[in-house]
Amino acid sequence: MELRHLRYFVAVAEERNFTRAAQRLHMAQPPLSRQIQQLEEILEVQLFQRDSRPLKLTETGKFFYAHAVQLLAQTSELESMTRRVGNIERSLSVGFVGSTLYGMLPKIIRRFRDENPTVELSLHEMSTMDQIRALKDGQIDVGFGRIRLEDAHIRRVILREEKMIVALPEGHPLSLVKTVLALGDLVNETLIIFPKAPRPSYADQVLSAFEDRALKPRRIYEVRELQIALGLVAAGEGISVVPSSVYGLKRDDVSYKELDDPTLVSPVIMSMRMLDESRDIRELLELIYRLYEEERTPHAPRNEFGR
Repeated sequence: MELRHLRYFVAVAEERNFTRAAQRLHMAQPPLSRQIQQLEEILEVQLFQRDSRPLKLTETGKFFYAHAVQLLAQTSELESMTRRVGNIERSLSVGFVGSTLYGMLPKIIRRFRDENPTVELSLHEMSTMDQIRALKDGQIDVGFGRIRLEDAHIRRVILREEKMIVALPEGHPLSLVKTVLALGDLVNETLIIFPKAPRPSYADQVLSAFEDRALKPRRIYEVRELQIALGLVAAGEGISVVPSSVYGLKRDDVSYKELDDPTLVSPVIMSMRMLDESRDIRELLELIYRLYEEERTPHAPRNEFGR
């Protein structure tokens, strides 16, 4: 017995007429009649009362009809699910550092999913160093970080240079007397940096900014992540130099001040395997540039890979 036998039988049972059933199945009546006879021979039962007009099912036929309909429904569902699984023929695994979530990354991910519904996208928070290892091991396909690392196996695209700003407790004297701050204004404060580990990290970018200017903060307080740093700032434990995308975090107990030096920036870098020029990575990069332009967000010149 084959699935076609079930389809033919259900059509005849529901139409209660071989001619109408043949029309429904887009076939001639004689082959349909032969298929039903063949089915009855396979089952060794009679399914229809052929002396009745319209056709009626025998008791055995009624039993078989109920189960045939169920089997065909399950088959249709299986076909549909298999087709959907087959359409998810591509996957993209993305690594990111936590601070990039306060910028454009969430919007980029949402738009990519909307425009590429058949791509199975997964997200993994990890440091830039871990991203490099994960790219080499094939655990992720693309990473978003902030550290400029040279590696012969990794291609880096600098998307934009994000300004650094200062996070201060609400009511801090520096927030009251100056509209723009210099790093030199911060040396007598406790500097809260993040992440504590692994290194190098964004924390080293901040420390290097002070060292390059022959400045040394009075005290350094290392914490695990940005949110903890801001919580400690709010508690009056110190100040923190953060990426300007943190403006998006609305907190009544923290204020932000610009820095006077335009070279105080932290890059947002997209990393991928050197030879990986897959369709999905190209589309992701192109999408990022489109969103930057839509939002009028300053960004680095388009990378050749993204054209």
